[in-house]
Amino acid sequence: MKKILGSSRAAIATTLFCLLLLWFHTMSLSMSSISRINNIIAATSLSWSSSTYTFNNDQVLPTISFDLITSLHCINICPLPMSNQISCNRTCLRYDLCTIDGSTVLDPTTSTFFTMDPTSPVHVEKIRPYPRKYEDYIMGQIKELNLVSGPSSPQCTIRHEAPAIVFSAGGHTGNFFHAFNDGLIPLFITASSFYPDGDFIIVVSEFHDWWQSKYAEILKVLSKHPIVALEKDNATHCFPSATLGLIAHGFMTIDPTLIPTSKTLMHFRDLIEKAYTQNPILPSPPLDPKPERRPRLVLTCRGNDVSSRRILNQDEVIQVMKEIGFDVIVFQPNRYTSLSEAYAMLNSSHVMVGVHGAALTHALFLRPRSVFMQVVPIGTEWAADAFYGRIAKGLNVNYLEYKIRVEESSLMEKYGKDNVLLKDPSAVQKKGWPTEIMDIYLKQQNVKLDLVRFRKSLKSAYLMAKKFMHKER
Repeated sequence: MKKILGSSRAAIATTLFCLLLLWFHTMSLSMSSISRINNIIAATSLSWSSSTYTFNNDQVLPTISFDLITSLHCINICPLPMSNQISCNRTCLRYDLCTIDGSTVLDPTTSTFFTMDPTSPVHVEKIRPYPRKYEDYIMGQIKELNLVSGPSSPQCTIRHEAPAIVFSAGGHTGNFFHAFNDGLIPLFITASSFYPDGDFIIVVSEFHDWWQSKYAEILKVLSKHPIVALEKDNATHCFPSATLGLIAHGFMTIDPTLIPTSKTLMHFRDLIEKAYTQNPILPSPPLDPKPERRPRLVLTCRGNDVSSRRILNQDEVIQVMKEIGFDVIVFQPNRYTSLSEAYAMLNSSHVMVGVHGAALTHALFLRPRSVFMQVVPIGTEWAADAFYGRIAKGLNVNYLEYKIRVEESSLMEKYGKDNVLLKDPSAVQKKGWPTEIMDIYLKQQNVKLDLVRFRKSLKSAYLMAKKFMHKER
């Protein structure tokens, strides 16, 4: 009996001691640290719909299986002990996220972030700050950054008053879709979660001059501070704290329930509006003073250097558009296209039409209640909805899909209309998305639209556009 009582008392004492330590540790954390930890944990829920293929300038790369992706979720775990000052959450399928809660010194020559902690042994973490953790091929190309906590750190050359958000502009960033999906939208999510006042410094690994030039207006709205480029700097920089990595909620998705400030894709669209004009969203200017003015349609086309997913009878399609009542603008963007000019054109238009591809990311420039029609080639049904259908839903845009039939696909000539690749692409893709299969749908396929059938879809778009125009008055 005495032994039992002794064991019970020991257990109680141990429990009380642990609770005391927990209380002391919690009280030692600043409120901002606790808030950041909660934000990190809250943001680790996945928003993944289906499928697993990824694009690099329309190149499809093998990834993990569909079943694995849809079954895995981020696990909420306690952060590392803050006595180390470095806390990393590696439980999410899409990204890793590390924070340094305290004075941080960046040595860009070694891609290392130092923080001093004289009471503990040296603690080292590594991170590849790019939100496609599930894709081994591309993550292998992302530079690894170091986080070191120890008794000493380099001397500070340039001192900043604002904290840093650190990420890579490598990987798929050269593709327009990925520049937003893997870069700008996750940066917006991360900034909204950690620094809602917008006072932070962008620190970029694998920096490219063309990237900063192309997205300069958006980057300037996101942060008022000059960008720090790791590969172009050799001075040590000091920050009050740092966040390494970007939070991603899914393809072209912002989940307001995972952000303390409840931001949505519409808020990101507002940021784009601010970047490219000093005025609020205005109705499109009339094309002529007459009340019977025609709605403006932007036909987004693939570039001459791209041999796939082109509209083979484009001239006839444009003629049908004009016959229905549209004023048609042919838009053929490339990597040098001015985004401010693209924004001005699409923001003043009523309808955007295009074949599935990265250029449809420009739908982010459309106004709410305008019309967006996506032409969906054979075998791209899921990607069409997950990538660009989500933009329409997030921005309250009227969305139409024109899913082509086998007879409208150039693949019919090569494989025959009875081939399973055309008759049942979902069966072919059921067990995964190997490169050789997806290359067929994305690199070998063009479309020749059935003008009679497509005309019906265009008439629906026309009615929506006229209704939109009526509300503009």
